[in-house]
Amino acid sequence: MSITVTVKLFAAFQEAYKISELVLSFPPKTPVSAILDRLIQDHPELEPWRTVTQFGINLEFVDPDTEIQDQDEIVLIPPVSGG
Repeated sequence: MSITVTVKLFAAFQEAYKISELVLSFPPKTPVSAILDRLIQDHPELEPWRTVTQFGINLEFVDPDTEIQDQDEIVLIPPVSGG
């Protein structure tokens, strides 16, 4: 059995994938941080964002070890640079 989540992409993640969202499947009890691991595996140039990206599930900030649920909407939030 697997769960399916929608991952909204912003900034560097969107630039790497050239799209604004992904639909991915994971085993149950997967931590949200595993999504970032998958994206970095697919696009190694995203590695610098590993330690500075925050996670959101269904419009709430969450810890990296929070388990994802079927049909969750996930956002990966890289640091925002202003000018």
